[in-house]
Amino acid sequence: MGKKNSMAAALALLVLAASALSSLPTVCLAVTSPYVRPRARATLSLTAHADADGQTPQQVHVSAVGPDQMRVTWITDDDAPATVEYGTAPGQYPFSATGNTTAYSYIIYHSGNIHDAVVGPLKPSTTYYYRCSSDPSREFSFRTPPSGLPFNFVIAGDLGQTEWTNSTLQHIAAADYDMLLLPGDLSYADLDQPRWDSYGRLVEPLASARPWMVTQGNHEVEKIPLIEHPFKAYNARWRMPYDAGASPSGSNLFYSFDVAGGAVHVIMLGSYTDYDTGSAQHSWLQGDLARIDRGKASFVVALVHAPWYNSNEAHQGEGDAMRDAMEALLYGARVDAVFAGHVHAYERFARVYGGKEDQCGPVYVTIGDGGNREGLAEKYIDPQPSTSVYREASFGHGRLQVANATHALWTWHRNDDNEPVVTDQVWITSLASNPACNKK
Repeated sequence: MGKKNSMAAALALLVLAASALSSLPTVCLAVTSPYVRPRARATLSLTAHADADGQTPQQVHVSAVGPDQMRVTWITDDDAPATVEYGTAPGQYPFSATGNTTAYSYIIYHSGNIHDAVVGPLKPSTTYYYRCSSDPSREFSFRTPPSGLPFNFVIAGDLGQTEWTNSTLQHIAAADYDMLLLPGDLSYADLDQPRWDSYGRLVEPLASARPWMVTQGNHEVEKIPLIEHPFKAYNARWRMPYDAGASPSGSNLFYSFDVAGGAVHVIMLGSYTDYDTGSAQHSWLQGDLARIDRGKASFVVALVHAPWYNSNEAHQGEGDAMRDAMEALLYGARVDAVFAGHVHAYERFARVYGGKEDQCGPVYVTIGDGGNREGLAEKYIDPQPSTSVYREASFGHGRLQVANATHALWTWHRNDDNEPVVTDQVWITSLASNPACNKK
């Protein structure tokens, strides 16, 4: 039995156990972890390989486009063709796709040539080998996501580029996952544009091998009044599929997509672009949610940057206005979970709506603990709110394993020195399968 089939069988057994437990009375015990965190680690700065020339592809990453395509993005210092050659065997590239090349300037900084090309149609659960700009010196490979369940996400926010970031990435690389979701704050360049290049090199080993789907955080804004407009580097370097699918948004700052043959719908929202009633994002979200067929989409998850629920002292209230504008929309559509970053700690809430526990509300999770240079947010509000189930100020990452149409397993993996330790976990039952939440 293959590794993927073995995992599916193990998940099936766990689902049976979770189903049995779900019939028992629920007891919510709020926990604030007493874990003592290891000391801070150094900031990283990665330069190009010593043997790289102006046409060597670097900062390679891939993102999903529709059910059977991938966008490959890379940078060269000099002019090079925006061509990706690919196939299912190493060194053999019977297929090719040509895309576009752009660049941007930011004050005195001038980016390299930013290329992207969409490849496909591709087969599901298949490893493709590829090279960029016909350069023979570097071969990459990615695995396409499966066309059905089970489906495994990694979720990590506020990554930055420190030794803790590197530890988080190493732990993620050791996992068998299908796609990474990042709820904002990628490079922490903060106007220093070469830091974007360093970040691209740091994440390339993972981001070139699995699709990375991202949304923006406050550190992506990089606006200088009268000089530079916001999101300039982010939009140029991390183009997402905002113009694809049945619900194009028209903006790289918010979009949605389906995975697993439509069994999971993912919504990426923008905390730092207008979200009020009547705004482009609010109107788009209404239409996107209205198009969801919950007979097909077993799970619906959303990502934002600034958390809508937060019992940490850091960034208190910063997500409240967006929550006021959009929470009712997500609740009405029976969104199953909302993941956020921004607060540099981990926290999981019960199902919540309007500030109170509600069996038909989303599970809220703050996962802004990827390893950023600003350090951890260690001070929590006391006493712990009854809606807050578990909280801990440590670096780490999360995994969402959608096992079948009714159950998904969420686990949070703390960076305990150099080992990933499962510190919090919960089975999430699809709201689409809960009769109490789907009364006509």
